Amino acid sequence: MQDTISVKTEDGAFDAYVAYPESGGGPAVVVLHEVFGVNEDIRQTCRALADEGFIAVAPDLFWRQQRGVDLSVTSESDWKAGLALYMAYDRDKGVTDVLATVAAARTLKGASGKVAVLGYCLGGLLTFMAAARGEVDAAVAFHGGDTDRYLGEAGAITAPFLMHLADEDEFIPKAAQAAIRDALAGKANVTIYGYPGCNHAFSRHGGAHYDAKAATLANERTRTFLKEALG
Repeated sequence: MQDTISVKTEDGAFDAYVAYPESGGGPAVVVLHEVFGVNEDIRQTCRALADEGFIAVAPDLFWRQQRGVDLSVTSESDWKAGLALYMAYDRDKGVTDVLATVAAARTLKGASGKVAVLGYCLGGLLTFMAAARGEVDAAVAFHGGDTDRYLGEAGAITAPFLMHLADEDEFIPKAAQAAIRDALAGKANVTIYGYPGCNHAFSRHGGAHYDAKAATLANERTRTFLKEALG
């Protein structure tokens, strides 16, 4: 079952897409989008999580700038529109929106009360920031761009944290990846996987750099991690 909920904040309310498992309940996963908004790729990701028994919730992160952003990964004009939104995006306010979504997800009908955050690119960065600044039960970050700029907050991450990095990521240079690994080294709650030969967004459905083998492995690791962390 699919639905849309309204998440309230001090600055207003925004929509979030929800996919429910067949059972109707379970732990929740807040899915954070890339620069393309809550598009079919994100909805497909939510439905796949629902098939695994999770309530998947994808908030409209760009609502403060433009509501209902749903862009195509194959359209040049959509890419430009998404990048413009990304460049003007207020990340600090974005984290408050993510944590508001986490709070809402805990109280959904059928929810177990446990909530993980899972994000891609911009969403991967916000996953890192939300895990450092708020209360989440688990976190999964796929190729979070600019994460290296926020490594001073790494010590505040105490929840189980899984990170996926593409070795040949054109937006996260090897030096930035090394800094991320160094900052998180020794934290027993953090696991980082690298994917040799892969570019940014290697797991994006229909993306130019989609790598089926790596995407399958990353998604399997993610499902196992979430089930262990959320019960």
